[in-house]
Amino acid sequence: MQNRRTALAMLAGTTLGLGAAARAATSYPSRPLRWVVPYPAGGGSDFMARVVGQPLSVLAGQGVVVDNKPGGNGAIAVADVLRAAPDGHTMINVDNGTLVFNPVLYRKLGYAPDKDLRLVSLLARAPMILVVGPNHPARDVKEFLAQARSQPGALNFGSAGAGTPQHMAMEMLMHQAGLRMTHIPYKGSAPALGDLAGGQIPALMSDYAAAGGFLQSGKLRALAIADSKRHPRLPDVPTFTELGLPGVEATALVGVAVRANTPDAAVDALQKYIAQALADPSVRSRYTDVGLEPVGNTPQAFTQLIAAENARWQPLIRSLGITLD
Repeated sequence: MQNRRTALAMLAGTTLGLGAAARAATSYPSRPLRWVVPYPAGGGSDFMARVVGQPLSVLAGQGVVVDNKPGGNGAIAVADVLRAAPDGHTMINVDNGTLVFNPVLYRKLGYAPDKDLRLVSLLARAPMILVVGPNHPARDVKEFLAQARSQPGALNFGSAGAGTPQHMAMEMLMHQAGLRMTHIPYKGSAPALGDLAGGQIPALMSDYAAAGGFLQSGKLRALAIADSKRHPRLPDVPTFTELGLPGVEATALVGVAVRANTPDAAVDALQKYIAQALADPSVRSRYTDVGLEPVGNTPQAFTQLIAAENARWQPLIRSLGITLD
């Protein structure tokens, strides 16, 4: 009889525990959401979070607080998120650097994307664009390549920072086109683009969100798009594929992740809220106005996309011997 009472008590405890877990899952979110951004306020990743955060708070019925944690190529922000509870109330903007490049660029990274993070949804794509200053002698990619080949190692290129999509895009171009140029990393796109417009550096890769103002004003010129299709904001600028370099495709991918072991119900709910927010015409307009392609896909589709990016980029980075520690 004692054993039977003990078994019944254990069953009741288990049932209560499962009931509590189910109630917690269905009540998500039960408190304000914290959205960690690995870059300073005012940048592209910050912009994406804040624009979606407004309708997300309405859809979820909770406030959304954007928390900027720059540094370490995203590693500082990831470490912060890994200290939070795995319940979906703390999320992080992740990109190619966080998920694809860092694991091969750093020998001691401090986190493993596939083990420590769970992908929720891709916010947007931002194709890279080869950009030069207004006084650059090259009028097209053919002339740019000829000049770079004639002076191996003598020409510089800027980037938003070592290991960023902007840096890796130029590495891919150099690899595919047989170029040798010297990398000058900056702390963000703004100072790099400012120096490019001022003639301190000859070229860089950038997304339209960062370079659009310079391009519209004529302070910079776009030579080619590193994507499978032309950019809607630059319909007259050809892709590298059109120019005979089909392997040069590099797109910044920015999405949302949470801690691994976050319950399925919370992940599914968060993904639906994000997709609904991105479907809002005003949100889509704000994204497309700065050259971003809004997405809002499922966790499965986002995971498959990152797996394909890993297969494409990581062998290249290893073969080039690029490390950052």
